[in-house]
Amino acid sequence: MIQPDYLRKIAPWSRDLSSDEIERIRKGIIEKSFSQGEYVCHRGDRLDAWTGIASGLMKLSTTSHSGKTVTLAGIRAGGWFGEGSLLKNEPRHYDLVALRETRLAFMNRPTFNWLFENSVAFNRYLVRQFNERLGQFIALVEYDRSLDATARLARSIAWLFNPVLYPQADMHLDISQEEIGLLSGLSRPVTNKSLQTLEAKGLLLVERNGLTVLNLERLRNFGD
Repeated sequence: MIQPDYLRKIAPWSRDLSSDEIERIRKGIIEKSFSQGEYVCHRGDRLDAWTGIASGLMKLSTTSHSGKTVTLAGIRAGGWFGEGSLLKNEPRHYDLVALRETRLAFMNRPTFNWLFENSVAFNRYLVRQFNERLGQFIALVEYDRSLDATARLARSIAWLFNPVLYPQADMHLDISQEEIGLLSGLSRPVTNKSLQTLEAKGLLLVERNGLTVLNLERLRNFGD
């Protein structure tokens, strides 16, 4: 059973809950580690738990019958997802794969349902989460149809610093160029060139083990 302080560290939403709610939910969460490239679930699988990233980096994607892979979202540590599938009691509509060594927290369905039925603070969080995710996926369609590679890369990076989805995140992220390319659906050479462009414009700083965002607002709107 995870400890309250640790829960608040990996789940920012839990900070708004009462001590009684914390005691209830920490008994319903387990953790599991996944190696780089390992699938947590495939499209059509049932993953009967609300899922949070304690550490690492995940990719949500789908693959068409012709073999084309489309990245839906990247999720960094502190992000939680899968509430829609639990509420609708349906299989997952995406593949979930670890881009690096990753540790996940799984909240079982009874605990999630209890929170949903009893916690006003938790429901407020879910509404904000749904709103941000909806905006993210609408934007994904827009990016694909109207933006060039550098702009798509900029928007993909900006989503990893979304203050609603990742309220604890600072402006630095440990991430490789390969991982950025995988999350943006771009080749490694195109990713490298696009990062150089964004760095030259003063939007971010490319570092040996990651990047630091210097201007999130401009990065979020790059290409407009």
